[in-house]
Amino acid sequence: MAQNKPKQKKEKNRKGYKLLWKLFALCWVMVILFFAMLSWGWIGFMPSFEELENPKSNLATEVYSSDGEILGFIGVENRSNVYFSDLSPNLVNALIATEDVRFYEHSGIDFRSLLRVLGKTIIGGDRGSGGGSTITQQLAKNLFPRERKSGLGLLHSKFKEWVVAVKLEHNYSKTEILSMYLNTVDFGSNSFGIKTAAKTFFAKTPATLTVEEAATLVGLLKAPTSYSPVLNPENSKRRRNVVMSQMVKAGFLTQEEYDEKKEKPINMTKYLPQTHNDGTATYLREYVRTYMKDWCKKHKKPDGEYYDVHKDGLRVYTTIDSRMQRYAEAAVAEHLGKDLQPAFFKEMKGRKNAPFVDITTEQIDTYMRQAMKQSDRYRALKDQGMTDKEIRKAFDEKVKMKVFTWRGVRDTVMSPWDSLRYYKSFLHTGLMSVEPGTGHVKAYVGGINYRYFKYDNVTQGRRQVGSTFKPFVYTMAMQDGSFTPCSQVPNSEVCFENADGTDWCPKNSTDECLDEMVTLKWALANSVNYVSAYLMKQGSPEVVIELARRMGIKAPIDPVPAICLGTPDISVYEMAGAMATYANKGEYVEPIIITRIEDNKGMVLERFVPSRNEAIDEQTAYMMIELMKGVVSSGTGVRLRYKYGLNYPIAGKTGTTQNNSDGWFIGITPKLATAVWVGGELRSIHFRSMALGQGANAALPIWALYMKKVYDDKTINFYKGDFNKPSVPLDVELDCDKYQEEIQLGNDYYTF
Repeated sequence: MAQNKPKQKKEKNRKGYKLLWKLFALCWVMVILFFAMLSWGWIGFMPSFEELENPKSNLATEVYSSDGEILGFIGVENRSNVYFSDLSPNLVNALIATEDVRFYEHSGIDFRSLLRVLGKTIIGGDRGSGGGSTITQQLAKNLFPRERKSGLGLLHSKFKEWVVAVKLEHNYSKTEILSMYLNTVDFGSNSFGIKTAAKTFFAKTPATLTVEEAATLVGLLKAPTSYSPVLNPENSKRRRNVVMSQMVKAGFLTQEEYDEKKEKPINMTKYLPQTHNDGTATYLREYVRTYMKDWCKKHKKPDGEYYDVHKDGLRVYTTIDSRMQRYAEAAVAEHLGKDLQPAFFKEMKGRKNAPFVDITTEQIDTYMRQAMKQSDRYRALKDQGMTDKEIRKAFDEKVKMKVFTWRGVRDTVMSPWDSLRYYKSFLHTGLMSVEPGTGHVKAYVGGINYRYFKYDNVTQGRRQVGSTFKPFVYTMAMQDGSFTPCSQVPNSEVCFENADGTDWCPKNSTDECLDEMVTLKWALANSVNYVSAYLMKQGSPEVVIELARRMGIKAPIDPVPAICLGTPDISVYEMAGAMATYANKGEYVEPIIITRIEDNKGMVLERFVPSRNEAIDEQTAYMMIELMKGVVSSGTGVRLRYKYGLNYPIAGKTGTTQNNSDGWFIGITPKLATAVWVGGELRSIHFRSMALGQGANAALPIWALYMKKVYDDKTINFYKGDFNKPSVPLDVELDCDKYQEEIQLGNDYYTF
């Protein structure tokens, strides 16, 4: 019996071991089955193979300039993708050293890191020992976010991330995973993805980031707000140095390099948040966004769904030159911000009804109430159930607010009613430049600040064009050969009979050369109304309108004689396109802003070419250029020469409407035609003084400041030569001084 006891005990132990092994095997089977069921999607959501191959994220539409710069983004998230080849080695090294130093050694899950977390963080309580998630796991979480869970639910989500990470490693290379990860992360400041972040914080591409810049951006991944170089610069610098120290440990940076870089401050001089309200070409980007929303409604993706401008990562290539665009915006800020707006505030000071002029108190109240009802504050109070009377009373109560000034946004205390009047006091502008031969729009400034003034004065608005319409009248007169630039006409009063039998007799602004014979060139240079009326009487309003239509003017125009003085309301867009016709030998080319649209893979979805038509013959176009050269050399645009030193071949025309409500300047060079308008939101908001309000003072300086920068930029290499002559030589004399000498000689000979 005694001998049987050890045998029984041994047998019992053997059965116990077998049971343990069975339990151990069962556990492994359960674990394998669990992960298999996870992988198959039997336990909660699991992305399919197609979803892993084409992971979805909200990709913003990118808007590119013609010189390859990203002007901005249109989307739910400012996110666009880059490839690994687009990444700086500094960025890759900083990321790997900080987030996953064994990235190239694991297959999605780093078990060594998991053991460290188990031993040091969970058991040892060391919160600073680091996490166990690999870059691939973090990518899995970014692509397929966790649901809000705790306890077992959180553990389930974690296991799911493991499975997705392994699948990602199986489907993508290491370099693809790195670029995908950097494309999905949030860097703060409305920057999603490394491409947007590099542009936002440092105005760079990811490929050109320095070690310090790369370390700063990688540091943001831990906590975008806490380590923001804008909001918390000291925290950001410390975090940047931690990243660089990790790079030293990983062998990506020497100790000497670290010691030299760690004291450097973070340069935020080029920081520019990528919002729809800020940045370069804001009005142009809104134009593109509106166009693309309509375009997407008519174009489908291969899967049959319509494109989404906010999520599908489209690429829109525009004709805009980013350098010229910046110069145009800078010119607006320099002239309006430093000179014209302060002069307007000064002229308004002490006026009871400022900024309104020559309208009744009742009219002012009507305008102000309309503005109140269009405000966000009014809508918010209305949603709260307040009556209009209660809202009007609330608008008289002073509150803290931020207001726009040309020196930056300012905090102030003001009643909402007074703030409405304050914003009515600003002068606005519209500027558009177009290449005559291609129709490509190179610069587009729709207003002074898109955040505070959303109205686009280039394409949305039409304003009275004043004397900038006179070239159409002169073109009508010369196109049939009846007149030439040196033809003499009487500078005398001309009257037209109205439908009611009364007479309409336009007046000149000065008495210079009154009742004398003057050349067309002198008359246009000095914007003489009598001569415009005389020429109109030789033709008809209908002929002028038909000519304007051929040159791209689509605005409604009444066929009345008064159009000879510029009564029609026309957009900046239409005027720039029409005037470019003269520099293009009489061929009108419709201005275009978008050249092509691509999907997020670079496949071209549509290309755009402008429409063209022969508007006038090339001889007439060239004669008109010669006429408008006179405006710059000796007429109302002469300050381009003596004040701004622009001595290149330039044709132009100023325009000023009644009461100085609208100031215009059209500047034409052989390779660029630009229209500039300046005025108040309402025509009752204007300068009293013509010296300040005329087009030569309100609009021309913007063109001059803009073009000086364009001419001086050697990277643009802007053409400085003369206009092309007609293919068939002209048989008329364009030098009016020489022409007069010939006439005088002829008369003397005849008299003799």
